[in-house]
Amino acid sequence: MADAQRRELPGHIAAALAGAGGPADSAGQPWAGRDLTSAAAPTHQFDDDDGSADPGYAAAVAALRSGSGTEAGVVAALATARVFVPVVAALAEESEGAGGLQADKQADMALVTLKAPDGRRALPAFSSAAALEAWHPQARPVAVFAPRAALSAVAEDAQLMVLDPGADFTFVVRRPALWALARQQPWVPSYEDPAVAEAAAGVRLDASEIESVTVHRATGTGSVDACGRRVDGGGPGPELRIVLQVRDGLDAAALQRLVDRAQQHWARNEVFAERVDSLDLSVQRAQG
Repeated sequence: MADAQRRELPGHIAAALAGAGGPADSAGQPWAGRDLTSAAAPTHQFDDDDGSADPGYAAAVAALRSGSGTEAGVVAALATARVFVPVVAALAEESEGAGGLQADKQADMALVTLKAPDGRRALPAFSSAAALEAWHPQARPVAVFAPRAALSAVAEDAQLMVLDPGADFTFVVRRPALWALARQQPWVPSYEDPAVAEAAAGVRLDASEIESVTVHRATGTGSVDACGRRVDGGGPGPELRIVLQVRDGLDAAALQRLVDRAQQHWARNEVFAERVDSLDLSVQRAQG
């Protein structure tokens, strides 16, 4: 569900709006219903930008969809890609003016945010102006580099950034990748991160009943395109699967206590807190 928040816009978004003439262009024409795909469509502070998808990002997504690319490759391409974030007019509340008279309502500009199925806030961003217009014709496209869009997401308390919602293919940037983009740092998926594997295995120090700990890529990283084809990446998660092999002979209550202890151990771990968005935990009894 889309939600236009009337909070103060991040500085770089406000500056982009101001530089482009606010909710209307320099001729006073409103943005609602404008053709954003034409050669004459303004793209804000990006000179000679025709509003099409960044070639590097488009190539990384094409590789991911064909099976030759990776999630990390898509996020790495975003580090230098221009994207569009949607901004809409949000009607401010009436305020009391001089003499007790009601002041006129005013339209402020607000970022659009989404609510993910798990209740978390997400910032939509679009690889092209055409994709944004198809999703929300009344939204004003603000062109920014993806790391600045990630900063906007953090400013809006969003834990996800959703690229091209409603388009042929949607890519979800999960929280650790979002933070890495905002910091302009490289991102390693948790299921490929040796530090995460080491942190996961550290739970054995707290629980002698655990015989082994292995980490795997969870099925939640997968997504489906508009044609129903499975894509091995871009999903909202969970992205990390941990398998605990435990000593045989534990009853159900003991197993539950063990799971609770493991989850508490990982919750206290700084590596887990920063690099793992969500996980799928599996408990198996050791054989033999």
